[in-house]
Formats: sequence, structure tokens, C-alpha cells
Amino acid sequence: MTRHSHLAEWHPANWQGKPAQQQPNYPDKVTLDAVVSELARLPPLVVSGEIEMLKEEIAAAQRGERFVLQGGDCAETLEDCASDTIAKKLKILLQMSLVLVHGLKKPVVRIGRMAGQYAKPRSADTEIRGGVSLPSYRGAIVNRPGFSAEERGPDPQLLLRGYERAALTLNFVRALIDGGFADLHHTRYWDLDFVQHSPLKEAYERIVQSISDSLSFLEAMTRSPIHETSRARFYASHEGLHLHYEQAQTRYIARQGRWYNLSTHMPWIGMRTAALDGAHVELFRGIANPLGIKVGPAMNAEWIQGLIATLNPHNEPGRIVLIHRMGAKDIDKYLPPLIQAVSATGSPVLWLCDPMHGNTETASSGLKTRRFDNILAELEAAFRLHHEAGSRLGGVHIELTGDNVTECTGGARGLTDADLARAYRSQVDPRLNYEQSLELAMRIAGLHIPLRGR
Repeated sequence: MTRHSHLAEWHPANWQGKPAQQQPNYPDKVTLDAVVSELARLPPLVVSGEIEMLKEEIAAAQRGERFVLQGGDCAETLEDCASDTIAKKLKILLQMSLVLVHGLKKPVVRIGRMAGQYAKPRSADTEIRGGVSLPSYRGAIVNRPGFSAEERGPDPQLLLRGYERAALTLNFVRALIDGGFADLHHTRYWDLDFVQHSPLKEAYERIVQSISDSLSFLEAMTRSPIHETSRARFYASHEGLHLHYEQAQTRYIARQGRWYNLSTHMPWIGMRTAALDGAHVELFRGIANPLGIKVGPAMNAEWIQGLIATLNPHNEPGRIVLIHRMGAKDIDKYLPPLIQAVSATGSPVLWLCDPMHGNTETASSGLKTRRFDNILAELEAAFRLHHEAGSRLGGVHIELTGDNVTECTGGARGLTDADLARAYRSQVDPRLNYEQSLELAMRIAGLHIPLRGR
């Protein structure tokens, strides 16, 4: 049996014969087919070489040689494709990674939740307001947030708008990085306006100065610049929810001898769409990208072992990233059996902790929020539980923004429920703001537990 013989009969359109969850109901199938054909004709957003590079970095993280920082918006909008918004998001991820490198003493792999995070799962197909029932808002590539029949009707043309905005976003990020924006010698480029008023300002500046002094010393000794400090690799990821969009950019690369989803470097499958006999697993089992799988309290040993066997039958390093999101109150109960079940497979995986989704609650004002203390508590528990199980927590998955929003409470500035209305901008889930994200990175750097070799 050859390495890819299990894919002999696989094709990107095969998912259409499987049960497909969380898909919009398009009334105009002719227009949908025309849009998908157009997307399949347009240039890819990423290339297979970049995907293989990320897979190598994830494999290194599986061995404990890297730490992964995956972060960005809960749900992007088409309006988020603005230079200032993109630059701020890149800045906070770079700042967080700098803190993590300083504290963990290992390279950090940066993966943005961006350039494609346009579709969102919903708990119900319809939303009712004032006795009127309309399709739920499913994200910027499906329909519009306004509550009218015209706005909530699924529009295939939005798939093209999303593709275009994702391409513009990636192009700007690449231009910034190639232009020296991520050079460790010029961390002043990364400052956000309100950092000057942050309680974390002095601690962050000490870290920057320490790294700057170390660079100067090493470069003086070697009399040459350190290449790795001048250009940071940056990868994109999104939930591979909208199957027509993902299928359209899935292509066979002859020189690699494999199929790749070229809409992003690393798609992930959510809990709601991870059925073993479902359409999402069918589509993603055939691509060569690194693949994330969200793991929640409803996941059991048989299910997670089945996903690993189906999505990585040859135990390829760098292929599987398990992103657990249990909630601070449930992680001690549900995570240890899953770690044990995965270890029993002998398959290499990278474990990330998503401390956001399991800690969502509703404030007295009716706004959804997350408490920084609960986010931190879940992270602390994740490090501890992996350590106790002889496993390794290799990264974090955070919903954040570079903007000065007030969506999550707590943190260095002590935001309360009363502060939420001041700058609550998310259309879906609450995100950590700049200060909270930076504080979390500082706490992670201090939480790191050196583990025994496995």
C-alpha cells in the first residue's frame, strides 16, 4: 500500500455526498455554481511550499522545539480589510510572540485567525425578532448582519468578496513583513497608540530592551546580523466551515503529488462539524495541510481516536493540531481522558489550549463576555494537566484584537461589566483587547513548565 493509496478515489467534491452541517441554504444554485467555478479559476491565496513549511514547524512544536501562538478575530468582516486594522492585529501578535520567546526560550510559530475567518457556525438556522423569523447571520461570506429578508438571504457573490478581502489582507501582511516590519531590531514599529497608558508598559519595555541588548551582543561577537531576527514567518488559518469556499481552492499540486487547500495554511474543523461520517471530515481527510480539530467536553475517546485515524492514517508529523476548549470549570474532568486516549494511538499531535470558547457568559447588560480570570485559570489547568499526564501543551489559540475594545472583563486595567458598553464592537464573540492579550502572553511565559523528554 502506498502512502496515499487511501485517497485513490478521493476528490474535493466528494463531500457533497455526505451529511453537511452548518451550511447555508442557497436558493439560487446556478449562481452558486458559477461563483464556485470562478473561485476555482482564480489564483490561490497561499502556496503548497508555505503549507509544508508550517507543517515542519508544527512537527517541531510536537517535539517541544517550538511554541505555537494562534490568534485573531472571532469573525472577520469585510470592513476589517483596512490597513490600520490589519497592522494592529499583526502588531499584537508580534508583541505577544516576543514576550513568549523571551519567557519560554524557544521559537514561536505565529498563526493568525485571519484572511478567511468569515464564516461562523450558529446554534440555530433561524433568528426570531419581534415575531419575525429570518435566517441566522452566518458570517461575511454568507449573508449580512442587518435584520431584513434581503440582508439575511445567502448571497453567493459574498464568497468572491471574501476571497478578494482575504487576498488583500495576506498581501498587506506579506508586504509589511518583507519590508522589515517584523524585524526585531525595530520593535518600535509595533507600538500601539494606547500602550503608553498601559499598566504593562514598563514590563514590556524591559523585555524589549533585554532582547535588544542580547541581539547587539551576539551580532557584535559574530560581526554579522542574525538572519532569523530580521524576518518573521507568519501563517494564516480559519475554520474550514463553508465547504463550497474550501472546495473551490482545493487543488492537486503535481510536483508535491498531493491535494492542498490553498485558501489558507491551516484550516480547522469545529466540534459541530467533526462527525466522522460528515462532509467536513470527508473534504479535509484528502488535503495535505496541517489540520486543526476543536475538542470540547462532548468529545469522547472513541470519537477523537476515530478522527485521528481518519485524518492522519499514516501518523504524519505536523499534520494534526488538537485545540481543546473545555472551560475553566470542566477542564479537570474532561481533558485527562482525552489526553490518555490520544496518547494510546501513538500518533503525533500538537495540543493547543483555547481558553476562550468554554468561558463565554452573559453579563447583566445582556452582552456576551469572558472573564480574564477564567481564561487564565483554564490555561493554568491545561499546563498542569498535560504535565501530569506526561503530555505537552504546545501552544495557545486566542480570540483577540489589536484595538482598544472592552469585550472581556478583568485584566491589568480591571474592566468590569459596566465597562463593556464603552467599546464593545464584536458582532459575534468577545475578544481580548491589546492589554489583556499582552498580559496573557506574560502570564503564559511565566507558567511554562519544563517537561520530561518523552
